[in-house]
Amino acid sequence: MKPILSLTNVEIQQGSDFCLSIDTLELFAQRSYALIGANGSGKSTLLRVLALLQQPQQGTVYFNSEATTTTEQRQQITLVEQSPYLLRGTVYDNVEFGLKLRGLDIKERRQRIHSALEMVGLIELIQRKSDNLSGGEIQRVALARALALQPRIILLDEPTANIDTNSVHAFETLLAALPERGVTVVFSTHDHSQPQRLGSEVIQMDNGNLFNRADVAPKSTSKNLKENKIWQCLMNVHEN
Repeated sequence: MKPILSLTNVEIQQGSDFCLSIDTLELFAQRSYALIGANGSGKSTLLRVLALLQQPQQGTVYFNSEATTTTEQRQQITLVEQSPYLLRGTVYDNVEFGLKLRGLDIKERRQRIHSALEMVGLIELIQRKSDNLSGGEIQRVALARALALQPRIILLDEPTANIDTNSVHAFETLLAALPERGVTVVFSTHDHSQPQRLGSEVIQMDNGNLFNRADVAPKSTSKNLKENKIWQCLMNVHEN
């Protein structure tokens, strides 16, 4: 089986103290992946690279084994930010926005909007104004807006960070069901128990690098490892 999205020898230098450096990462269709790591470990940067929104300074991102980045490819991947921005207007208006940009006719837009809102359990709020929504409802509207575009991959940056405790279970249940609907899910989280609840494969990050749980460097050497990786990244980027 070929991966739907993969990275090879990807490096991005940001400032003088951070380097995203990934030798190989393969993501397969209709699976769920959880990015685990401390603040500053590179989770958000990696999500932007996977969303084809940020080009690496070195290395290649492959979508369906193709290295080119096209509008058609980008339209099959959607990133939901940690604090999603909703437009003024109703829930319907927000979910419709991206569909209008893609030129879908009104009948198709209505069908997709109703389907997406039913999927996230917000159909009864279809005419509610966006400024009257709770944090959990905003996250679900943002997810519905993404689902309405019918992407093959959905990326989420800390999707439950701003949701009240009572809403987390329902949101997690929704995310866990997406792979069965044909969607590959990649999300970042600080909750180390969340991947197990969602049935997700864990991708561990530290200082811009990927580690298996058994490969995480001991604390006594992590500073030297970080410095060596950043130096190597700087050399590689400047050489290219």
